Amino acid sequence: MAVVRRNVVTNLAARAAYIRGVKLLKQENTSATTTSFTFPIPGPVNPINTYDLFVIWHFMAMNSPVPPGTDPLFGRNAAHSGPVFLPWHRLMLSGLEVQLQRVLNDPNFGLPYWDWAVDASLVGGPQSSLIWQNQPDTMGGQGTPISTGPLVFNNTDPTSFRVLIESSSDGRSFHQTKRGLNRTFGQPPPLGSSTLPTATEVLAAFNTLPEPLGEPHLATYDFAPFDRSSNGFRNRLEGWPGGVLHNRVHQWVGGDMGPATSPNDPVFFLHHCNVDRIWERWMQLNGRNYLPDMTAPPTLLGHRIDDALISPFGLAGTPRSQLDTTTQYTYDVIP
Repeated sequence: MAVVRRNVVTNLAARAAYIRGVKLLKQENTSATTTSFTFPIPGPVNPINTYDLFVIWHFMAMNSPVPPGTDPLFGRNAAHSGPVFLPWHRLMLSGLEVQLQRVLNDPNFGLPYWDWAVDASLVGGPQSSLIWQNQPDTMGGQGTPISTGPLVFNNTDPTSFRVLIESSSDGRSFHQTKRGLNRTFGQPPPLGSSTLPTATEVLAAFNTLPEPLGEPHLATYDFAPFDRSSNGFRNRLEGWPGGVLHNRVHQWVGGDMGPATSPNDPVFFLHHCNVDRIWERWMQLNGRNYLPDMTAPPTLLGHRIDDALISPFGLAGTPRSQLDTTTQYTYDVIP
């Protein structure tokens, strides 16, 4: 039976379970043979916890160029700036959801989503949202490091939440650390974004052109050249045209949500769950279609519909396999 993913702001039970599960995964070492040397991460040989596997996975994908020889941080990589953006993150979300179900001993747990477009319209500003308040079942606030909520780092408490792997300033390498979680809400451009995306901007992403060779009423998922300049739905939702939607949320939260190790902030998964929810609505309206297909050239290897999604942790999938996951999960409300 499919689990239900619920709104993290309005559902206290989902919020509390998510925080509890994240902290459990942070305390759980993957295995005696999986260490910082495995990847490798410079510094002493230390065990890797289950949660940080997802941090490493994201970093490695961002540093995997498509095609090889290009700059993965300024062009397509194995998870961004191309068609695979949405199916790759969908696979990642499902992987975390399964791990949370396991440590919570709750097969009915659904990963919650953060509807940031609602918070964009709050009278007190997005920072007044319930999820940022100083309560045991929230994300806590901002700071370098944050000082409120259940994710505060305490150097004398080994069970407290801590960032253990971080990206270099140029995003091309990572290293070990031990510190608190950083957030800097609403930094102005070019460092960040002073606002979150609005509901109007979300709706605008649905206004994409029809498939030239397909049904005239169906919008197109993506267009050639399948990069940051494309005019399809994927690129609009990812946020390259005009710097909105997905990209802007990372910028507004700031701090650890900015670099290639952005899953360090548990808000990352709440954010991407909402992105996935928007994609699911688009497919309900336009069909579960995807481009490019396998006739695309090898320069798009990794982004074609039957190419394997890069996952170093045993999660298998292709973009095609991620187009219909309704037997695994549904959303309580589709936008």
